[in-house]
Amino acid sequence: MKKGINRENLDVAVDPRQDFYGYACGGWQKSHPLEGEYSQFGTFNVLAEAARDNVRSLIETLSEDDDSKIPGTIAQKISDLYAMGMDMPRRDKEGNKPLRPVLERIESYSRDNLAETIAWLSFGLDSTFFGYGVGPDPGDSDINMLHVMEAGLGLGDRDYYLEKNETNDRIMAAYREYIAKVMRLAGYSEEDASRVSDTVIEIETEYARHKKTREERRDPLLGYNVRSIEELEAEYPVFPWRKIFDLSGLEEVKRVNVASPKYMKFINEYFPTLTDRQIKDLMAFGSVSSSTGVLGSEFYDADFEMFSRVMSGVEEKKPLWKRAMSIPNSMFGEAVGQLYVKKYFPKENKEYMVNLVENLRTALGKHINGLSWMSDATKQKALEKLAALKVKIGYPDKWKDYSEIKIDPSRTYMENVLAASEWFTRDNYSKMDKPVDKEEWYMTPQTVNAYYSPLTNEICFPAGILQPPFFDINADDAQNYGAIGVVIGHEMTHGFDDSGRKYDLNGNLVNWWDKQDEEEFKKLTDRLVEQFNNIEVAPGVHANGRFTLGENIADQGGLRVALTAYHDSLGEKEGAEIDGFSALQRFYLAYASVWASNIRPEEILVRTQSDPHSLAVNRVNATLRNLAPFFDAFGIKEGNTMFRPVEERVIIW
Repeated sequence: MKKGINRENLDVAVDPRQDFYGYACGGWQKSHPLEGEYSQFGTFNVLAEAARDNVRSLIETLSEDDDSKIPGTIAQKISDLYAMGMDMPRRDKEGNKPLRPVLERIESYSRDNLAETIAWLSFGLDSTFFGYGVGPDPGDSDINMLHVMEAGLGLGDRDYYLEKNETNDRIMAAYREYIAKVMRLAGYSEEDASRVSDTVIEIETEYARHKKTREERRDPLLGYNVRSIEELEAEYPVFPWRKIFDLSGLEEVKRVNVASPKYMKFINEYFPTLTDRQIKDLMAFGSVSSSTGVLGSEFYDADFEMFSRVMSGVEEKKPLWKRAMSIPNSMFGEAVGQLYVKKYFPKENKEYMVNLVENLRTALGKHINGLSWMSDATKQKALEKLAALKVKIGYPDKWKDYSEIKIDPSRTYMENVLAASEWFTRDNYSKMDKPVDKEEWYMTPQTVNAYYSPLTNEICFPAGILQPPFFDINADDAQNYGAIGVVIGHEMTHGFDDSGRKYDLNGNLVNWWDKQDEEEFKKLTDRLVEQFNNIEVAPGVHANGRFTLGENIADQGGLRVALTAYHDSLGEKEGAEIDGFSALQRFYLAYASVWASNIRPEEILVRTQSDPHSLAVNRVNATLRNLAPFFDAFGIKEGNTMFRPVEERVIIW
């Protein structure tokens, strides 16, 4: 007998017709109260914690391997880097010493060495005025090109600087204090640290005024603006572009994609108004703040107070082993991943997933064919894109080579991490004007997540997410389709959401839509935006339906496509009842269980401002209220809170 629904996760005191999320996840929420180190904790986190424990075991076991004593072996690199992260007494003793060469070089900055300074900072320290890196050309996704991007903000989102309210004022006051504190820890006097704080907030606020909005960042057409190197120099002449690129190892740059012309125009005009002192202060803070995780405990404490406690309401610091492990786990991610899949990802899991994905692909094709609002010509192109979709499951066929990265325990932790960051940056830069490696993975196998990449038209499901409760080889098919099946359908649907639909089957930014179909799509998506805009997530604060549109489209598409695939998998059979639940009920309960979580009030505000995903409760309740089979499964009728009248429902894919 296959596993059924875990009744302990339910709260049977809640009526599923009034609050399905509360019914499906209430038991789980009660049995998983938020611990101090989390701002939000859900099923994803349970799986991530299990993966983290497994990775910890693999990394700590490496230190017992004879190879870990041989310089240059992957075992030596990983185990030594982890040991340095764990050695907080040494890091505390070193204090700000690892920062001194960085800050001394920044103090030697002048307009004469601007290019050298920007190029040097780009290798892992800071993107003070703008960022740059290599990735696929959206107009010809088989070839890599250089992209120039906006500089980041210390608080992440521009609205913290521009929208005045009690929450933002509290966060900005704490940020001002944080800047001064880390600069004092870095060796600055009280007066100088205060000056840096004022300077950073003044400049970052000006940056915020000219950066793209969250909604603008979702439009790939706004982010594709190719310039020749001559045009780049003519439009933004303040910066010595050729010299910056040459010193970065990007030789003979011929063309560049400017992701945000509006911002670049601003920074070209704003930079000359800054004094050398302001520029040095901005560079210094960016370099210090980006290094707090590899310095002593006082630096980490300041970072925790600002970004975890104040912004997200977290009460306790993560244990040292989690922080120490995160660096080798990301830096040597695929090397750790090789060990992970060998021990924790059986072959039958991959075989089941391959079959499941193809069933979902077939189901999405049926949905496309059945659309009433789309013309046959556009349907044909959509089906061609779906057929071309590349699928990556579990782990890459080709593993990354880390042989050139050196980890030397005689150097400081920060020095080792910076040297590795430089290697990764140079590795990225070396791909300019070369063919895109379509076999490369953008997540490590042990990652608990999945993705769709529009530029390569591919979906990827690392081994880390292919574990219970998302995927269980021993579970009933209705539950696997409702959990990992919906995740697969979600990622597939991203190829046809408000952003992904603008790329063709090869990953090129090409409009393959009939004009009338585009208008019909926009009418439907505008209605979905309005549904989510009407949701109050906190007193006086509403969800942002435009910012979360892509994920909301994908959630709904994933649910509809996965259910079709499940029905198709049954053939002539009917899904059996298990433990008093019909197959349809188990499907929707499994979906809800994926999003079971608890969250702090502060984190609700942070995520509403910065996360393109809707809050968990709305990914369940708001999305399901559009689906007639869900109403049938739980007997939801007019008058029930979960009911939505037919004329108000939105079905896209």
